[in-house]
Amino acid sequence: MKHDTQHDTIQTREYAEPIEQANPVPWLLGLVGASLAVWGVSYFLLNPDLAPASAKDTSRDAVTSAAAPAAADGAQIFASRCASCHQANGAGLPGVFPPLAGSAWVNGDAKTVSRILLLGINGKIDVAGATFNGTMPAFGTTLSDAEIAAVATHVRASFGNKSAALTADLVKGERTALGTRTTPWAGGDELSKQP
Repeated sequence: MKHDTQHDTIQTREYAEPIEQANPVPWLLGLVGASLAVWGVSYFLLNPDLAPASAKDTSRDAVTSAAAPAAADGAQIFASRCASCHQANGAGLPGVFPPLAGSAWVNGDAKTVSRILLLGINGKIDVAGATFNGTMPAFGTTLSDAEIAAVATHVRASFGNKSAALTADLVKGERTALGTRTTPWAGGDELSKQP
């Protein structure tokens, strides 16, 4: 009988087929990890000066932040809300947006500036010898009294203007005097008639 050597060949592998087993993390490695975690927490608890600033609670800082909210930054408010129209230098765009530099509306009565910022303007207004006919948005619903006072103070003290600062109390008084009015001022004519 003849042997078929092709079928009888036993295939042998160089290495055994890998077998998946449940290999847990060595208990010693787990013990080292837990020890490091306990040491880290206790290190920061025993050395409070090393704790992150957000975790520190000093009574002086807590009292200061509760007693006085952060002051509004008029320059920042101007840059984010006003400069796109009136330009960063306060010169406006000829025929489109009025200048704030040297404007009688800006440097005049502080109540008028407050009213303009609270309700905005829709219509013709004469500024520095030129007539502008456009719309200025109202900021009374989006800015606080302190923020309106800060941005008005910034404008009245920038771009060559040298007018007195506005207070949040003045803006609050104007907001109260306006009552429930939400419509913008109908140009410079209506604004100039206000007491």
